[in-house]
Parts: sequence; structure tokens; C-alpha cells
Amino acid sequence: MGKEMRKNDRSMNEADIVELLRMTEYGVLSMAGLDSYAYGVPLSYVFLNGALYFHSALEGYKWDCIQENNQVSFCVVGETEILPSKFSTKYQSVIVFGQITVIEGAEKREALIGFLKKYSSEFMEKGLKYLESDEHITRVLKLTIEDMLGKARR
Repeated sequence: MGKEMRKNDRSMNEADIVELLRMTEYGVLSMAGLDSYAYGVPLSYVFLNGALYFHSALEGYKWDCIQENNQVSFCVVGETEILPSKFSTKYQSVIVFGQITVIEGAEKREALIGFLKKYSSEFMEKGLKYLESDEHITRVLKLTIEDMLGKARR
């Protein structure tokens, strides 16, 4: 993909990018919409084994768009701080580019358990029971990362 960053001095290294992907709770998945408009949807996610995972209902506009074109980007924003006297902002952000696929079986279960650990770690027992009852009505999407860019002003 090889996207070039305009201000290379703000480029984040891969370790910092991965750390931001691990710690951030939400991001925006952007894709080609079906009606000539870009479509961005805020989502929770997990970063496992070098990929991003999202859970989804079995139907809906997001799924319709992905079926038409599975090439997407996903953006997260870390800590921000407005710097009024400098007319600027401190920030961290990462944009990931790749393709979405549906996963099943052991990988799907691992991703769903990853969601429990990330968002509900104090309720794992209850969460595993919930997973057992609802796993069949949940679609899990995997974003295989082709490129990622991180930018920060510190």
C-alpha cells in the first residue's frame, strides 16, 4: 500500500503503533458505501495475532458494504490534549488498511474470548456462558493488516 505521511517527523514506530492498537477501546471502520458515500462506523475491536477483529450482527448495512468491497481502513485515536497557546493538539493516531474476511471455528472463538478479556475481564465466567448462548448469532470479522501508519505529536 505504501501510503506516505506528510510530516514524517511525527511518524510512530511499529511498536508504538501496536501498543496504541492494544490499548485503545474503539475506532472507526471506514469502507465504500453502497450509495456513493463513504461509510464509517465506530466499533469496539480486539487486536490479536497481528490482526484486528470485530463482532457484528448477521445482517445490516455494514455487512452489505463489506460483501460488495472488503477493502477497508480502521482508525483509532489515542490520548489527545488541546494546546490553545500553540493553536494545536497533542495526539496519537493509527490508520490500518486491509481486507475483511469472516472467520469461524477456533479463530472465531479466540476472538470472542479476546473481547471478553478486553472489555469484561472481571466477568469471564458469566461472559463465557453468554458466548455459549449467542456465538451462533454473532458474525466475527477479521481485518488482515496490509499496511498501518501511526502519527503522534507529543
